[in-house]
Amino acid sequence: MPEFPVAQFPGGVYALTPETADTGHLLRQVEAALAGGVAAVQYRDKSGDVARRHEQASELVALCRRFDVPLIVNDDLRLADLCDADGVHLGRDDSSLREARIILGQDKIVGASCYQSLELALAAQAAGADYVAFGSFFASPTKPAAGRAGLDLLRDAAPLIHLPLVAIGGITLENAGLLLDAGADSLAVLSALFDAPDIRAATHDLNQLFEAEPET
Repeated sequence: MPEFPVAQFPGGVYALTPETADTGHLLRQVEAALAGGVAAVQYRDKSGDVARRHEQASELVALCRRFDVPLIVNDDLRLADLCDADGVHLGRDDSSLREARIILGQDKIVGASCYQSLELALAAQAAGADYVAFGSFFASPTKPAAGRAGLDLLRDAAPLIHLPLVAIGGITLENAGLLLDAGADSLAVLSALFDAPDIRAATHDLNQLFEAEPET
């Protein structure tokens, strides 16, 4: 069992932000996704521009709170703490889940990348993660060299992992249904949203997959 109570990750469409130095443009893009119905937003920026990262993360926290949607910071526990984000997403080379829980507290979301490994997901669950992410399920323009996960990973994880399962990697409107049918609770999407000519419409279309009535 987790050592700490876990926060509630909402599932649904999980928007991953594109990296850009144009903060105003980024905020407009994310606002369009929020208006389209994303359930959560993850701020991702691998640049070394500390000032830019702090400014963008802080602005995104304020924007997401207007929509009552959590803003989660990718990889950077210190930044998540400084900007009072709603959580942090950690990879295997980042801070530990235990450290993140201690620093951010019980009410913040702590997610874990588990790649193609059910064992990593089980360890993350035991360490108090709020959700686990698997991927890449399809070829991703963001991370073309990422290892590939199969749909069976979601099917195998569903009875063992009692946390939301996030699928990531090359997700589009055309292939998203396969992931949901296999057991994904959330779809982490970047290109299919932020490269779309109409971000709000693209978000709405993906969101509709979660709202569809199950077949009987």
